[in-house]
Amino acid sequence: MKEEVKTVMVPKLRFPEFRGAEGWKLIALQEVSTPITGRVGQKKLTPVSISAGIGFVPQSEKFGRDISGKQYQHYTLVSDGDFVFNKGNSLKFPQGCIYLLQGWGEVAAPNVFICFRLKGGYSNGFFQNCFEQNQHGRQLKRHITSGARSNGLLNISKETFYGVEIPTPTLSEQQRIADCLSSVDQWMAAQARKVDALKSYKRGLMQQLFPREGETQPHLRFPEFQNAGEWEPRTLGSVCSSFSGGTPSTTKPEYYEGDIPFIRSAEIARDRTELFLTREGLANSASKIVAKGDVLVALYGANSGDVAIAKISGAINQAILCLKSKESNAFIYQFLSFKKDWVVATYLQGGQGNLSGEIVKSISVCFPFPAEQQRIAACLNSLDVLVTAETLKLEALKTHKQGLMQQLFPSPEEN
Repeated sequence: MKEEVKTVMVPKLRFPEFRGAEGWKLIALQEVSTPITGRVGQKKLTPVSISAGIGFVPQSEKFGRDISGKQYQHYTLVSDGDFVFNKGNSLKFPQGCIYLLQGWGEVAAPNVFICFRLKGGYSNGFFQNCFEQNQHGRQLKRHITSGARSNGLLNISKETFYGVEIPTPTLSEQQRIADCLSSVDQWMAAQARKVDALKSYKRGLMQQLFPREGETQPHLRFPEFQNAGEWEPRTLGSVCSSFSGGTPSTTKPEYYEGDIPFIRSAEIARDRTELFLTREGLANSASKIVAKGDVLVALYGANSGDVAIAKISGAINQAILCLKSKESNAFIYQFLSFKKDWVVATYLQGGQGNLSGEIVKSISVCFPFPAEQQRIAACLNSLDVLVTAETLKLEALKTHKQGLMQQLFPSPEEN
């Protein structure tokens, strides 16, 4: 009797037609699913991998090549409607992730993955949302005693995996929940497409508003500047004053926990920082103060080449170059944003390496008169504001779905 009470759960939020229904019961995956063991053999299918937070991706896209090799024929044949568990750990899914194959037809999955399909009476959409919540991971972590093996996979047996228990209602309630969350997913997808469309529109507009390589006039000009003549090529160093910063000694605690924001290269686009300096720390280092509205360029690290308009005043470290234009900071920022891929390809060997202040200052830019610079910057800035607003709407939808899921699914810890 006690055991039955433990295994019956009720979510905080239920649709009206299910409020008087029986509670949800814990059901092991081995009861609701059938393992998939069929091999690819001679079929010509796309070898896939799984990326946490994304789902299925072709191996050629994830690894730059097809890594199946001689093992291809032994890969598992997975069809739309099947689930695949990748035992690799990640930040989002430390105990591995599970994804539902949809829209691929048939694919070839590495045989180290655990593949299964649900039996009749169980909803794919419902279980996919359970896995998105990492309900499996919260149970599997009790069975993991060490880190990933040399091949990057966690030591989780099939027996342990299929022993995972999922709180499950009747099929009709499963489908009601799946339909509700699917509608939110569709809404999110539409909003994501809107954000992507705005970014693409801005990118295309920049290609018209800035002169192309070897040219001194753009293909598109605002009416009031149609006869304003050619733009003048100048280096950033000739148009901007510039400086980098430094880092106070980390062995001196009195240099930190002050009231001066300390901006590092990964924080150049943010309106807050994680570290703060004291006046003494600023005075005893090469760090310098940037003003809100200055142009900041990341020189070192994974984000080399990133550019932003400073949203706060604060000190910068040596991995940042500050540019102060004598004409329009916003124009400089938009140009460097537009040319980031070129900067990375030209100076960072595809992303490996660092920039220097001298490299950035040597970059040649075609400049119109200040009034046209400001007009272009204002146009592109207005698009940035729109992109930010629509991105915030997308994040709000993601938060809404997360909160909804917390209400629609019972928590084993609370029952």
